[in-house]
Amino acid sequence: MKIVLCVIGRTDADYLASAIQEYKNRLSHYIPFEMNVIPDIKNVRNLSEGQQKEKEGEAILKFMQPGDYLVLLDEKGKEFSSIKFADYLEKKRHTVSKRLVFLIGGPYGFSETVYAASQEKISLSKMTFSHQMIRLIFIEQLYRAMTILNNEPYHHE
Repeated sequence: MKIVLCVIGRTDADYLASAIQEYKNRLSHYIPFEMNVIPDIKNVRNLSEGQQKEKEGEAILKFMQPGDYLVLLDEKGKEFSSIKFADYLEKKRHTVSKRLVFLIGGPYGFSETVYAASQEKISLSKMTFSHQMIRLIFIEQLYRAMTILNNEPYHHE
C-alpha cells in the first residue's frame, strides 16, 4: 500500500514547506508516501464558490486511479486519537491494495462528485486550520502513527 496526500495548490510558506519536507523524509523509512499537488484553479474571481468546487473536483477526479481508496479530510469526518489513527492505518495496510489517498480540499471544501467518489471522511480536529497548515499537521500525524506501530519512543502517553 502507498499513502498519498493530495492537496490543492502549492505550499506558499517556506517554513511550512521545510517542515513538510522533513516529515516526508522521515516517513520514507516506514511506508511509501507521496504528496501530490493539484494546481490552483485559474481565474477564480470569475467563478462562484460552487463553480470553483466543481473545477477542483474535476481536477481531483482526474488524479484518481482505479483501485484508489479515497479519504477526505473533512470537518464532518470521524475523529481519532493518535493511537486510534495508527490502528486505522494498520487495518488499511491489510485492506487497501493500491493507494490510500487522503485529500485536503480547496478553500470551499469538496464538490458533490468528490464526496460521492470518496469512501470515508476523517477530521483532524474540531478546530479550523489553514489549508496550508493542515498539510503539516496531517503528515506529522502519519509519521507519529508509523512510530506508534513500530513501538518507537516518538509518541508518549
